[in-house]
Amino acid sequence: MSSMGKKDFLPIVLGSDENAYGTARLFHEAYGARALVLCTIPLSPTRDSRLFDLRVIENFERADVFPDALLGVLREHADSYEKQLVIPCSDYYAALLCQYYDRFEGLIANRFNPAALLDAFDTKDKFYALCERYGMDYPKTAVAAPDERLRVLERLPFEFPIVVKPENSNATAYLRCHFEGQKKVFFFDTPEDYRAMVANMDASGYAGKLILQEFVPGGDGAMRVLNSYSDADGKVRAMCLGQPVLEYYDPKSVGNYAAILSRGDRALYEKMRSFLEELGYVGFANVDMKYDRRTGRYLLFEINPRPGRSSYFVRSAGMNLMRVFADDVVYGRREPCVYNENVALWSNVPRGILNRYVADPDLRAELKRHKPDRTLMAPDDFSLKRLYRIARVDHAQYGLFRRYWFDKEKEAR
Repeated sequence: MSSMGKKDFLPIVLGSDENAYGTARLFHEAYGARALVLCTIPLSPTRDSRLFDLRVIENFERADVFPDALLGVLREHADSYEKQLVIPCSDYYAALLCQYYDRFEGLIANRFNPAALLDAFDTKDKFYALCERYGMDYPKTAVAAPDERLRVLERLPFEFPIVVKPENSNATAYLRCHFEGQKKVFFFDTPEDYRAMVANMDASGYAGKLILQEFVPGGDGAMRVLNSYSDADGKVRAMCLGQPVLEYYDPKSVGNYAAILSRGDRALYEKMRSFLEELGYVGFANVDMKYDRRTGRYLLFEINPRPGRSSYFVRSAGMNLMRVFADDVVYGRREPCVYNENVALWSNVPRGILNRYVADPDLRAELKRHKPDRTLMAPDDFSLKRLYRIARVDHAQYGLFRRYWFDKEKEAR
């Protein structure tokens, strides 16, 4: 509490999924602070919580509503808090904050990356050009416009099998189209299989770009995710590497991580730290990559300018990124950069799902040595409503994995 009677800071979290809950929980654990969570629809993870206040704002995600609505919230609390911290829990909110930052009258204490840098992360071709410029490894890739979907096979810089997915910037349009065999991510062994999919896609009217990439051997356990925080001067203050051991497979959640083992890799930390600092990157970063066992390299897929949906795995390893963040922005405390070296297990699904669907036998054996930490299971937030809701979601997960799970490496052979 300041001498003026104001509280030190108010965390304002944008979103209502597991990421938003975990972010608010981290502030509560570190400072006893009660965050304000803003959303359009209160999703299951953030309902009936004792840790934070939840406010629903109609159409909050719309660009014609967001800036004035958030400004109203900031003005409302300006006299009660010395500083207000705003944390986006989706790429969409991160983009809106960047776009309208000047409209918030200096009421947000933390900075965001400039629009030009976010634009470089927006599509694979731009991001990989950035990787090429700074000497970062990435998968061999070809981008095909709608009229190039077949001709692109003539210039592929890699052999089959391949991975194919719609460009992220076209994700909404892709979901609105429907065709036989539609997936978020495709694996093809032969050009004939790819051409058959393109014929179905063309008939659906989908007009977005396609990303074609070399298939890097390995299933879920070959993926890696790195979360970091950089201060307002662009200096990295904390990093934690994770090895996903299981991903989601149902259409609504595919591509998200269901369980992660935290790891340490000093050489990777140093390389990523140099990359982010040369970019002048500020705030949270969530970096998806894959370990190529053929070369020993980490191949970058993307950087998300926010805490990752599964970023509570960092806390499971013993590091609270919201403490590092608030200590920097609110209190001006900047410790030397901390690299995680601890091994811990974070999971967003029941143990029974891990036992059944983690394919790698070595990882299955390692999992048995760790008790899973779960984002939604805060020990001081157990109401009957929350426990019942979590139990229902856990039960539903068994059915979703039975229906949708497949062995990625076997499918790509």
